[in-house]
Amino acid sequence: MALAGDIAAIVDAYHGDPFGVLGPHLVDRDGRRVLEIRAFLPQTREASVLLEGGAAHPMRRLHPDGFFEALLDLDHPAPYRIRLADGSQIEDPYRFGPWLSDLELHLHGEGNWFRSYDKLGAHPRQTEGVAGVHFAVWAPNAERVSVVGDFNRWDGRRHPMGQRPGGLWELFLPDLPPATAYKYEVKSRHRGHLEQKADPYAFRSEPPPKSASLVWDLRGSVWGDQEWMSRRASTDWLRQPMSIYEVHLGSWRRPPLSYRELAGQLVPYLVEMGYTHLELLPILEHPFDGSWGYQVTGYFAPTARHGTPEEFRQFIDRCHQAGIGVILDWVPGHFPKDAHGLAWFDGTPLYEHEDPRQAEHRDWGTLIFNYGRHEVRNFLLSNALFWLREYHIDGLRVDAVASMLYLDYSRQPGDWVPNVYGGRENLEAIEFLKKFNELAHAEAPGAVTIAEESTDWPGVSRPVYLGGLGFTFKWNMGWMHDMLGYFARHPVHRQYHQNDITFSMMYAFSENFVLPISHDEVTHGKGAVLAKMPGDYWQQFANARAFLGYMYGHPGKKLLFMGSEIGQWNEWNHDASVEWDLLRFDSHRQLQRYVADWNRLYQAEPALWQVDHDWRGFEWIDFHDARHSVIAFLRRATDPQDFLVFACNFTPVVRHGYRLGVPEPGFYREILNSDSQLYGGSDVGNSGGVTAEEHSCHGRRYSIVVTLPPLAVVVFKVSSQ
Repeated sequence: MALAGDIAAIVDAYHGDPFGVLGPHLVDRDGRRVLEIRAFLPQTREASVLLEGGAAHPMRRLHPDGFFEALLDLDHPAPYRIRLADGSQIEDPYRFGPWLSDLELHLHGEGNWFRSYDKLGAHPRQTEGVAGVHFAVWAPNAERVSVVGDFNRWDGRRHPMGQRPGGLWELFLPDLPPATAYKYEVKSRHRGHLEQKADPYAFRSEPPPKSASLVWDLRGSVWGDQEWMSRRASTDWLRQPMSIYEVHLGSWRRPPLSYRELAGQLVPYLVEMGYTHLELLPILEHPFDGSWGYQVTGYFAPTARHGTPEEFRQFIDRCHQAGIGVILDWVPGHFPKDAHGLAWFDGTPLYEHEDPRQAEHRDWGTLIFNYGRHEVRNFLLSNALFWLREYHIDGLRVDAVASMLYLDYSRQPGDWVPNVYGGRENLEAIEFLKKFNELAHAEAPGAVTIAEESTDWPGVSRPVYLGGLGFTFKWNMGWMHDMLGYFARHPVHRQYHQNDITFSMMYAFSENFVLPISHDEVTHGKGAVLAKMPGDYWQQFANARAFLGYMYGHPGKKLLFMGSEIGQWNEWNHDASVEWDLLRFDSHRQLQRYVADWNRLYQAEPALWQVDHDWRGFEWIDFHDARHSVIAFLRRATDPQDFLVFACNFTPVVRHGYRLGVPEPGFYREILNSDSQLYGGSDVGNSGGVTAEEHSCHGRRYSIVVTLPPLAVVVFKVSSQ
């Protein structure tokens, strides 16, 4: 018979070992072995044990709140069900043994279980022929963890979990249907802290503002992107074109589209516009729309705002079949303080640091992951690989890397803790990022990792074995800052700031760069790209075209935030749609066509991407003509005879008879002119092209004499004679 103290602990929900009390137990009674079955069933007045093919065995009520016990004349465990007072029958969760293996427990404890999502969380499965859901969660400082939901009236007394070594808890609950809402009720050993938490490993969550996790089975999806995935595995994206369209799914169109609708509308738009990749602002589940997805509570769940996990997979599949890669913004740098999330998960700082000088991003009101803790590192690394493996994601752009690298990031003196060597570098975060990049590249061939990193940290996009952090690419924040600052100036003042337009070439090949005009540059009072440009209406569009033309010509992959391609006037608002109605006007349609033509030209010309990260792919023709705000340069492909000539005039004054030194004789065809009337320009140009003369200029034997349109970029390609 169960001891009175154990019964009281079960009934009052503070027993730390429910399997030691509940379920079947072989015990000695009067000198013989018998099977004692115990159950806590507060939902019924009476209960009986039903053996397979046998009679019912009434259970004795040992506690008025519903603790029952039955003695069976058996000397071995046997399958059984429990019949309740209303005649219904239930399986006893406490007759099923553990599912987590000793090896998995060991790997979790040392931080090397990189498929932990296969077992942790909620997993529909069968055990002993019984269908149900296995739950597992990490909460080492909990006194008791229970699975709660509508199935037990959210009563934490009903289904306490069994504790395993390393602070993991698990329980198999039979007969739960798909999409069952649940949470973990966690009672801490410390100060009686009690909270209902969403599952950190849940594959789906309720749509916000609800916050429960949902039982979901990811098995059985059928993919049609085998050709894409096979080709991707052998692709070196450093030497391929990447023109990335950055999108916030909730505001690309309003009302927000479902994943199915996005597959039918966004994917064709990407193809029409000539983009190679789609980058999504975080779609991991998040409670607050205003965080844009950067404050994540459901790291393994695509947001339910747009549909189911299967529908998100189908959206990615459609992208791949259309030749579009998908990059996710991933946020391992911080997480929100929402009560149902990771914060203070087991009544202690579990995922975060304990010391507030290490634990909190005060600028954002979020908490910082404790990268020195094996299990936390394991959670994040498993999560990264989950998206790459299970959703065929083609790249992860890691948010706020600078905040991870520096212990004193956005902190005052005395408000941060130095590392063991007295420095400001976050050694644990650095090792985490290196491991992340090594695993991502090894486990998902052809996938890329991209760092949003705004400092001069060396080797961000260099391999780990060469002392780098191991990212494929780094956002070029310096280029973005200088370019937008330069183009915001009135053209008459640009001659005094020529260095802004040329300085990026001093470091252009120190990293593998992406040139980002991202969401961050068109919000928080910064204004839309078009609105940043000076001058009258015509000049604003001309400046925008010149700016984009220089971006496509500059070494580095390209990224443009949604709305910028149509010349949206207002800065981005996550609660409003892209201003598609502007396409009623010629100037906006023409800018959209200009971006699409650039994307097509970009992909067609290897000189623009084959040697993107090496000096051999770029040569200045002239950057000294500050008085006229003119620059000219070459872009070369792997074959140095395959090159393009760029000439940029950043003033509204037409430059007639402008001579440029060129490498070869021949006819230089004008293959793109941002001042074309097709794009809303004044149609000043070079009548299709010019022929090189044997006339030395800019240190070259040959030269061409061209007309430089106002506020424009022109591109020439030679046809050798």
